[in-house]
Amino acid sequence: MRILVLARDHVDAARVRSALPGDDIADAEVLVVAPAEQESKLRFWMSDADDAIADASERGEGVAEGLREEGAHARTETGEADPVLAVRDALATFPADRILVFGDEELAQEVRSSVDVEVTAAS
Repeated sequence: MRILVLARDHVDAARVRSALPGDDIADAEVLVVAPAEQESKLRFWMSDADDAIADASERGEGVAEGLREEGAHARTETGEADPVLAVRDALATFPADRILVFGDEELAQEVRSSVDVEVTAAS
């Protein structure tokens, strides 16, 4: 199974596992995409993305590390600030069977409407 995890928040392996009832993440291929979202529009317009990229990288690697400890083949990518665009970019090189969206149902719906992959809103 190939799973794309959209991690807008800090997510741990237990949350990923609970979002996949009945599925074992051991031996799954997992790509954790952490969007480099800006704290404010001002920072975005001033192109001060360093903090956002560092936070996204740390967030993504934390999830991937926990998943690797559970036997998954996990890696991370820092994605575009727009989470939907980040998912679409990731799918260009990682053809996922399933997408887990950690955020809100509205975001999950936006992702569903822009891709042809099963999307699950996870909490």
